[in-house]
Amino acid sequence: MRRNLTAYGDEDFSLFLRRAFIKAMGYSDDALERPIVGITNTYSGFNACHRTVPELIEAVKRGVMLAGGLPVEFPTITLHESFAHPTSMYLRNLMAIDTEEMIRAQPVDSVVLIGGCDKTVPALLMGAASANVPAVLMVTGPMLTTTHEGSASARVPTAVVSGRAIEPLKSTSAKSTKSTPSFVRPPARAWSWGRRARWRCARKRSA
Repeated sequence: MRRNLTAYGDEDFSLFLRRAFIKAMGYSDDALERPIVGITNTYSGFNACHRTVPELIEAVKRGVMLAGGLPVEFPTITLHESFAHPTSMYLRNLMAIDTEEMIRAQPVDSVVLIGGCDKTVPALLMGAASANVPAVLMVTGPMLTTTHEGSASARVPTAVVSGRAIEPLKSTSAKSTKSTPSFVRPPARAWSWGRRARWRCARKRSA
């Protein structure tokens, strides 16, 4: 709790005030002596990519507490391509700055970065690198699948599995009039990249 004390001109008073406020959150003296592990909260009701963040935060908290640390979550801005005008790319650097300044300002010994997609992940990593605090990134879980003309599908990027690039499949919908990069799979089912790779190889052999 002595890290990054508020500059009142008296460190003892700053520490006293900080401990007085944080105890209102229910922490004991023993808990406040533990290393503090910050956890970024990038959840938003507009951000489907981060739908699983609240559950991931709770899981991280349990792990940190079992390891002897004190988990404390804090918010950052949230980015979603479909809900950012004109594009979320304009806000990526703002998120990096937000992440860096929140890490710098608060008494965290390390931080767990939770985020997903191609703007949030680099923003979190850039912010943590600039803040120069030990950090680990946890990528958010899969979204639910959607449908395209009656076929269950979900767009996926090119991935690397065991050092080998796995390209997205083309849509196999009989009704489709154009080639759409998608994965046709049963709805509401979380597939690992390994399962996707095996499934793709099986399709090629049966083709």
